[in-house]
Amino acid sequence: MSIFGIINKMEFYREVTSMAIANIKITLLCPIEKVWNKLTNLNDFVWRSDLTNIRIINDNTFVEVSKYGIETYFKVTECIKYQSWAFEIENENIKGTWIGKFYPHGDKTTLDFTENIVSKKFIFNLFVGLYLRKQQRLYLKDLKKALNCKEVR
Repeated sequence: MSIFGIINKMEFYREVTSMAIANIKITLLCPIEKVWNKLTNLNDFVWRSDLTNIRIINDNTFVEVSKYGIETYFKVTECIKYQSWAFEIENENIKGTWIGKFYPHGDKTTLDFTENIVSKKFIFNLFVGLYLRKQQRLYLKDLKKALNCKEVR
Protein backbone atom coordinates (compact mmCIF):
# COMPACT_ATOMS: atom_id res chain seq x y z
CA MET A 1 0.00 0.00 0.00
CA SER A 2 1.33 3.43 -0.89
CA ILE A 3 1.85 6.20 1.65
CA PHE A 4 -1.19 7.98 0.15
CA GLY A 5 -3.36 4.92 0.79
CA ILE A 6 -2.22 4.81 4.41
CA ILE A 7 -2.88 8.54 4.84
CA ASN A 8 -6.36 8.17 3.32
CA LYS A 9 -7.18 5.29 5.69
CA MET A 10 -5.87 7.28 8.66
CA GLU A 11 -7.94 10.31 7.62
CA PHE A 12 -11.07 8.15 7.30
CA TYR A 13 -10.40 6.63 10.74
CA ARG A 14 -9.90 10.09 12.25
CA GLU A 15 -13.20 11.31 10.80
CA VAL A 16 -15.15 8.27 11.98
CA THR A 17 -13.80 8.27 15.53
CA SER A 18 -13.87 12.01 16.16
CA MET A 19 -17.64 12.34 16.69
CA ALA A 20 -19.19 12.00 20.13
CA ILE A 21 -22.82 12.19 21.14
CA ALA A 22 -23.70 12.78 24.77
CA ASN A 23 -27.23 12.90 26.15
CA ILE A 24 -28.44 13.59 29.65
CA LYS A 25 -31.98 13.70 31.00
CA ILE A 26 -33.14 14.95 34.36
CA THR A 27 -36.43 15.87 35.98
CA LEU A 28 -36.36 18.72 38.48
CA LEU A 29 -38.98 19.59 41.08
CA CYS A 30 -39.15 23.08 39.64
CA PRO A 31 -41.61 24.88 37.34
CA ILE A 32 -40.55 25.25 33.72
CA GLU A 33 -40.68 29.06 33.87
CA LYS A 34 -38.03 29.15 36.60
CA VAL A 35 -35.79 26.63 34.79
CA TRP A 36 -36.17 28.32 31.39
CA ASN A 37 -35.48 31.80 32.76
CA LYS A 38 -32.32 30.64 34.56
CA LEU A 39 -30.91 28.81 31.54
CA THR A 40 -31.70 31.42 28.91
CA ASN A 41 -30.60 34.50 30.88
CA LEU A 42 -27.06 34.86 29.53
CA ASN A 43 -26.42 37.91 31.72
CA ASP A 44 -26.73 35.71 34.82
CA PHE A 45 -23.90 33.18 34.51
CA VAL A 46 -22.41 33.36 38.01
CA TRP A 47 -24.11 30.06 38.89
CA ARG A 48 -21.91 28.31 36.31
CA SER A 49 -18.79 27.07 38.11
CA ASP A 50 -17.01 26.37 34.80
CA LEU A 51 -17.24 29.94 33.40
CA THR A 52 -15.60 33.28 34.04
CA ASN A 53 -17.63 35.28 31.50
CA ILE A 54 -20.28 35.26 28.79
CA ARG A 55 -19.99 37.88 26.05
CA ILE A 56 -23.19 38.54 24.15
CA ILE A 57 -22.40 39.42 20.53
CA ASN A 58 -25.99 39.82 19.30
CA ASP A 59 -29.41 38.19 19.75
CA ASN A 60 -28.21 34.92 18.22
CA THR A 61 -24.51 34.75 19.07
CA PHE A 62 -22.59 34.63 22.33
CA VAL A 63 -19.22 33.48 23.65
CA GLU A 64 -18.66 31.52 26.84
CA VAL A 65 -15.23 31.93 28.45
CA SER A 66 -14.18 28.94 30.56
CA LYS A 67 -12.20 29.24 33.76
CA TYR A 68 -9.27 27.97 31.67
CA GLY A 69 -9.64 30.84 29.18
CA ILE A 70 -11.11 28.79 26.33
CA GLU A 71 -13.65 30.75 24.32
CA THR A 72 -16.57 28.76 22.95
CA TYR A 73 -18.75 30.42 20.33
CA PHE A 74 -22.49 29.71 20.27
CA LYS A 75 -24.93 30.48 17.48
CA VAL A 76 -28.58 30.02 18.42
CA THR A 77 -30.33 27.86 15.82
CA GLU A 78 -33.65 27.43 17.63
CA CYS A 79 -35.34 29.08 20.58
CA ILE A 80 -38.94 28.12 21.33
CA LYS A 81 -39.95 29.40 24.76
CA TYR A 82 -40.42 26.60 27.32
CA GLN A 83 -39.78 23.96 24.63
CA SER A 84 -36.35 24.03 23.03
CA TRP A 85 -33.07 25.90 22.82
CA ALA A 86 -30.42 24.80 20.32
CA PHE A 87 -26.98 25.99 19.21
CA GLU A 88 -24.08 25.46 16.91
CA ILE A 89 -20.93 25.34 19.05
CA GLU A 90 -17.28 25.88 18.20
CA ASN A 91 -13.99 26.47 19.98
CA GLU A 92 -10.34 25.62 19.35
CA ASN A 93 -10.92 21.95 20.23
CA ILE A 94 -14.46 21.05 19.16
CA LYS A 95 -17.30 21.85 16.80
CA GLY A 96 -20.87 20.63 16.91
CA THR A 97 -24.38 21.16 18.18
CA TRP A 98 -26.22 21.34 21.49
CA ILE A 99 -29.96 20.73 21.69
CA GLY A 100 -31.95 21.31 24.85
CA LYS A 101 -35.54 20.09 25.11
CA PHE A 102 -37.82 21.16 27.97
CA TYR A 103 -40.90 19.23 29.10
CA PRO A 104 -43.24 20.63 31.77
CA HIS A 105 -45.10 18.28 34.14
CA GLY A 106 -47.04 20.55 36.51
CA ASP A 107 -44.51 21.75 39.09
CA LYS A 108 -41.78 19.57 37.55
CA THR A 109 -39.59 20.05 34.47
CA THR A 110 -37.78 17.38 32.48
CA LEU A 111 -34.64 18.50 30.67
CA ASP A 112 -33.22 16.50 27.77
CA PHE A 113 -29.85 17.81 26.56
CA THR A 114 -27.94 16.32 23.62
CA GLU A 115 -24.53 17.35 22.36
CA ASN A 116 -23.16 16.12 19.05
CA ILE A 117 -19.51 17.10 18.91
CA VAL A 118 -16.62 16.59 16.50
CA SER A 119 -13.12 16.89 17.88
CA LYS A 120 -10.73 19.13 15.96
CA LYS A 121 -7.68 17.48 17.54
CA PHE A 122 -6.88 13.84 16.99
CA ILE A 123 -5.69 13.20 20.56
CA PHE A 124 -8.93 14.65 21.97
CA ASN A 125 -10.91 11.95 20.09
CA LEU A 126 -10.11 9.47 22.84
CA PHE A 127 -11.62 11.64 25.57
CA VAL A 128 -14.32 13.81 23.96
CA GLY A 129 -17.21 11.56 25.05
CA LEU A 130 -16.01 11.45 28.66
CA TYR A 131 -15.40 15.19 28.62
CA LEU A 132 -18.93 15.92 27.35
CA ARG A 133 -20.58 13.73 29.99
CA LYS A 134 -18.49 15.33 32.73
CA GLN A 135 -19.48 18.82 31.50
CA GLN A 136 -23.16 17.85 31.35
CA ARG A 137 -23.10 16.51 34.93
CA LEU A 138 -21.38 19.68 36.18
CA TYR A 139 -23.87 21.90 34.31
CA LEU A 140 -26.83 20.12 35.91
CA LYS A 141 -25.22 20.10 39.36
CA ASP A 142 -24.69 23.87 39.09
CA LEU A 143 -28.24 24.35 37.80
CA LYS A 144 -29.86 22.39 40.65
CA LYS A 145 -27.89 24.43 43.15
CA ALA A 146 -28.76 27.75 41.48
CA LEU A 147 -32.47 26.91 41.30
CA ASN A 148 -32.50 25.31 44.75
CA CYS A 149 -34.47 22.46 43.16
CA LYS A 150 -34.31 18.77 43.86
CA GLU A 151 -33.99 16.07 41.24
CA VAL A 152 -36.99 13.75 40.84
CA ARG A 153 -35.95 10.14 40.30
